[in-house]
Amino acid sequence: MNFEEFNLHRNILQAVKEEKYENPTEIQEKSIPIINEGLDLVGCAQTGTGKTAAFAIPILNYLIPIVGSIKKRKYIRSIVLAPTRELALQIEESFNTYGKYTNCETLTVYGGVNQNSQVEKLKKGVDILIATPGRFLDLHKQGFIDSNHLHHLIIDEADLMLDMGFINDVKKIIKLSPQNRQTLLFSATMPIEVREIADEFLQNPKYIQIKSSQPTAQNIVQSVYFVEKSEKKQLLLYTIKNLNLKEAIIFVRTKQGAENVYELLKKNNLKSDALHGDKSQSARLKVLESFKNKEIDFLIATDVASRGLDIDMLPVVINYDLPNIPDTYIHRIGRTGRAGNSGVAISFCGKDEETYWKEISKIIRQKVTIVNEHPFPWKTNKPKEKSAQNQHSKKGNTSNSKNKSRKSENSKKNKRRWY
Repeated sequence: MNFEEFNLHRNILQAVKEEKYENPTEIQEKSIPIINEGLDLVGCAQTGTGKTAAFAIPILNYLIPIVGSIKKRKYIRSIVLAPTRELALQIEESFNTYGKYTNCETLTVYGGVNQNSQVEKLKKGVDILIATPGRFLDLHKQGFIDSNHLHHLIIDEADLMLDMGFINDVKKIIKLSPQNRQTLLFSATMPIEVREIADEFLQNPKYIQIKSSQPTAQNIVQSVYFVEKSEKKQLLLYTIKNLNLKEAIIFVRTKQGAENVYELLKKNNLKSDALHGDKSQSARLKVLESFKNKEIDFLIATDVASRGLDIDMLPVVINYDLPNIPDTYIHRIGRTGRAGNSGVAISFCGKDEETYWKEISKIIRQKVTIVNEHPFPWKTNKPKEKSAQNQHSKKGNTSNSKNKSRKSENSKKNKRRWY
């Protein structure tokens, strides 16, 4: 299948062609016809499958005849909600790319910065508004956002909205929107809370779930270290020194964990900083810019930041803590090995994370090198020998076991109840 089969406007086809897109991805192939029909949609697909184009292209195609000439007065026709500034700006870039031969005006608004320039652009008029939930509600409350002419409401990265605590803001925004809108919800995973939003606010939505046949990039070299939980810090320092690592994102499970790893690296004179949800938007942007500008070597991040990070030529990702959701592992290591470049993904697996690793191994379907030669391996208790001794003990004391069992049963019968 190719993009011409979607009956798109020639101006959009021209932009798509210039991007050298020949065939749509699976999420695009399944989503675009549904959106073109005006139906509500829930799309579940991993990062990097082309979700943004899946809704940006049909929305632009719909708006071209409505927007008309550049002189026509502009109203907000489409609103896209994104959890972070980084994601919002990437979405804006996609709309500008596919809509460069249209008269559609796009604006991104987000918190952590002065709102004056955003307000000025809103007053001039825009067709497509991309917003983080908090800034949207602020500007709407002040009367700068008018959603009465809305055709589309898109909720992107819904599961990340949930993780970041924005889900109630999203619900408020949905309630502020006209009921005759078309609503599109996209998410990399589908937790129960996200599905509840779809059931409550979308009208008979179509569901699409894409399972990638190649979940992790072939050009990412993956390895795992089985390590005692208490020795992860020492292993991290050992790995950085032994492999002479620079420019790595280190993923941890909690905000406190991120701060602890940051303090560890700082104590050992390694340039680093932490990125997590407790930091303000401006502080997070400052940390991210420092990493992009190579002012720091290590970025310690929670899963709030595992999507939306667009860093060119990132060589290494370290999973200090394994995620308890296998798809999150794919999102994390997907920050490296991009655009055909090679990458390295290193994971630490404590005994308490063994089940997580087994689940991850089922979906990645790729060779992962187990690194045994390191100073902090699991301390085994020789379970096979212990098991054999137990079996021998059971065989050698069959009669005693029976007597103990019978005695135990009699004791239970004769024991007075205390309740």
